[in-house]
Amino acid sequence: MQMFKPIAAGVLALMLATPIAAHDFKRGTLSIAHPWTRQTAPGQANGGGFMTVSNTGKQADRLIGGSSPASTRVEIHTMSMAGGVMRMRPLPNGLPIPAGGKLELKPGSHHIMLIGLKKPLKLGTMVPLTLRFEKAGTVTVQLKVEAITYGTGAGHDH
Repeated sequence: MQMFKPIAAGVLALMLATPIAAHDFKRGTLSIAHPWTRQTAPGQANGGGFMTVSNTGKQADRLIGGSSPASTRVEIHTMSMAGGVMRMRPLPNGLPIPAGGKLELKPGSHHIMLIGLKKPLKLGTMVPLTLRFEKAGTVTVQLKVEAITYGTGAGHDH
């Protein structure tokens, strides 16, 4: 029975921050569904990251930052339109994830910014992104690089 304890501990550690479905991730009471980004053109300096973070816990949490080997830095941003002008601004205090609720990061709203891309994001590849949460700690997800039109209602979003 003693030999199974290290194996069980290893399996538990893997379950805490590994995919729970084909493209979903879990850390504690947080589940991260279909993290994605859009392909970029050569020379494009920045990219966006999108996903839904659900919190099944009884305590709120907060997305407070992140990092990625694909960019020089990662920021949490909001986007708004005013007088036909798109404005993006960083949210240095992050975004709350309510207890029993969810945080949707999507185009035209709150999102992750990959700033200073080291190379273009190529369609069909995966981009590692480590998210930092106030209570849950860190979890590394894989952003699936989708077509430039993905998430706009054009084409066949899945």
